[in-house]
Amino acid sequence: MTAERTSETGAGGVRAEIHHSHRDVTGGWLRPAVFGAMDGIISNVSLIAGFVGAQASPHLIILSGLGGLIAGAFSMGVGEYVSVASQGDLARAEIEVEREELLRNAHAEREELAQLYVARGLDPELAREVARQLSRDPDRALEIHAREELGLAPGELPSPLLAAGSSFLSFSIGAFVPLLPFLLGAVSFWPAIVLTAVALFVAGAVVARITARPWWFGGLRQLAFGAAAAAVTYGVGAAIGVHVA
Repeated sequence: MTAERTSETGAGGVRAEIHHSHRDVTGGWLRPAVFGAMDGIISNVSLIAGFVGAQASPHLIILSGLGGLIAGAFSMGVGEYVSVASQGDLARAEIEVEREELLRNAHAEREELAQLYVARGLDPELAREVARQLSRDPDRALEIHAREELGLAPGELPSPLLAAGSSFLSFSIGAFVPLLPFLLGAVSFWPAIVLTAVALFVAGAVVARITARPWWFGGLRQLAFGAAAAAVTYGVGAAIGVHVA
């Protein structure tokens, strides 16, 4: 995170102060962590609800919850790794295409960059001068072209390992929440419902705070989604259990 108040020297020696800061949105861990935690809570409470609806024994409920936790965590981790790695490979391939173009046709690429700045409001002569100065350093030129044309930063691509680890860990923690009361000896579904409801609301509220949304809205929205999923699987489990019986 940048400092809340820094200063830079501009034209004429005037020092321009920066009074705000930004959070890091390029690390590649927040989305898989949030998605993993929410998915872990909702998918495992739904799985457990289905077995409860089918009137399964506590032992079978625990086995189903553990199976859902382990299978889901590995599935989320592997899926996230493959997804982010594939996205990174595609991004690097496109960046290499841009690198080759800068080497083979530097003048046309410089003019293309100038036209981008003209489209953003700069005068043509100023835009060409800016493009010329920015293109003197090949590495800087590649970074600027990648950002402007592809929306990518060559040195800031998300890490597949970080994304996979975040997803795996957060899913495991989330999936453990509805399972915990049964591991502690509960024979009723109510303790798991209460604990899961609290976890869903808190998780939704935390995410809302991170994204600058109202905390109560995020908490209630996540609680509603989780309740709907659990209710559906409970009903399916109850119907199947009665039919089998």
